[in-house]
Amino acid sequence: MAHVLPDEVMSAAQAGDPEAFSRIYAALAPAVAGYLQARGAEDPEACVQEVFLTVFSRIGTVRGGYQGLRTLAFSVAHARYVDEVRRRARRPRLAEYDPDTDTRTADSAESLVLGSLAGSEVGQQLQALNPEQREVLLLRVVADLSLEQVADIMGKSTGSIKQMQRRGLLKLKSLVERQEVLV
Repeated sequence: MAHVLPDEVMSAAQAGDPEAFSRIYAALAPAVAGYLQARGAEDPEACVQEVFLTVFSRIGTVRGGYQGLRTLAFSVAHARYVDEVRRRARRPRLAEYDPDTDTRTADSAESLVLGSLAGSEVGQQLQALNPEQREVLLLRVVADLSLEQVADIMGKSTGSIKQMQRRGLLKLKSLVERQEVLV
């Protein structure tokens, strides 16, 4: 369950209170970072900073209290991730790989994320879903957003989000059941 801030914090932030901004950041940033990391953002921490710069610059326009703010934060996070994917597609980085000269010792961000999820093999199972189902489940579970909020973020109807969630969960269930049979 997501941490909920009282409406007074939102009002104080809209009035420019720095402490209110800190409380909002502390409440939302971990979930936003988790969402961006699970999506595979190259630098989730930097992306979180960009998200909150945008959110805080638009805080005066937020309606719906804290839940409206959460929806805005994850909408911005989703948009930043989409922008990153588009930027990567436009400017592919090509480099010749020579294992003899490769001195890297750290795993890639993707390997770290999948490794952190590998305890229950959730990462592999999520990869088995289609991208929209995966996105819906990440926004619903990691970001703890409502169906309506996810629908707003993804630009789809609540009914289609429900259906994608249902199908994604059914697919995950069948993968887990299949894995249990193999064990």
